[in-house]
Amino acid sequence: MISLSPFRASWPGDYPPAARLLDAAKMAREKAYAPYSGFSVGAALLVRGRPEFFTGCNVENSSYGLSFCAERSAAVAMVAAGKTHPLAVAIAGQDGVPCLPCGACRQFLAEFNPELLLVLDEGGTPAVVSLAALFPAPFLLNRENRP
Repeated sequence: MISLSPFRASWPGDYPPAARLLDAAKMAREKAYAPYSGFSVGAALLVRGRPEFFTGCNVENSSYGLSFCAERSAAVAMVAAGKTHPLAVAIAGQDGVPCLPCGACRQFLAEFNPELLLVLDEGGTPAVVSLAALFPAPFLLNRENRP
């Protein structure tokens, strides 16, 4: 298993508990459609000024390139609700094992907040890591006009 130590971040005291966000991701994971890989993933996004979370799950397709990751699914729900600045995302794959976002999801999430906090399940407890530490140089057009 990968060591999360180099990517650790602190969880702000004014956010809902990280464990609550991770629980929402685990609930979203139950709705995943993963008949090909058997690897179900759920994600829950926390946004500024909103006490509830935007959730998503992975949705596979027999044409594998058309499959959709949980993190991007949650981000699309966020945007559809008119929000564009996530503060944190919890990602739940297999219980107790950190489920790091794939490269495409790292880029997709960095579009909205390169400093996003990630909450991962590490042995049954929430581990908080920084997207910026995990993905330090995302491709971003027009940085000065960031949401």
